Amino acid sequence: MSVSSKTRASEKFAELSDRAKEAEKRVAAAQNEAKAEVERHATEARAAAKAHADKARESADAGQAHVSASWKELQKSWSEHIDKMHGDLQASKAAFDATVAVNDAEDAESDALAAIDFAYGAIEEAEASVLDAISAWKQAEELSKKQ
Repeated sequence: MSVSSKTRASEKFAELSDRAKEAEKRVAAAQNEAKAEVERHATEARAAAKAHADKARESADAGQAHVSASWKELQKSWSEHIDKMHGDLQASKAAFDATVAVNDAEDAESDALAAIDFAYGAIEEAEASVLDAISAWKQAEELSKKQ
């Protein structure tokens, strides 16, 4: 892995850490906000997530030869899952029955916690992938020196 790639990976992990801290603060603050304000923040967060996913997809498409098919498929599957979750959430907001609303809220909370667990695993996988890339570059350097 080149020095610039190592630096870029390290910077991306720092950005990820900063973004997670920002999300933590926003979630904590939302507990004391009015429903309309929380909904506005959720809409903004969804728009930001979509913009990031679109940008990541464009980057993956541009570097098609270097991004594995499994990552592209995961990205597509995740986008479809998010779209379905948002559709389900919109449908549940139309519920007039308090029991249905409570069940929908519990489902939304479970989905949120599952998304956090998924993100945690994705961070661990990203770390392992960066370390694998560094190792592969070291192997390539060693073999180049022998030839």
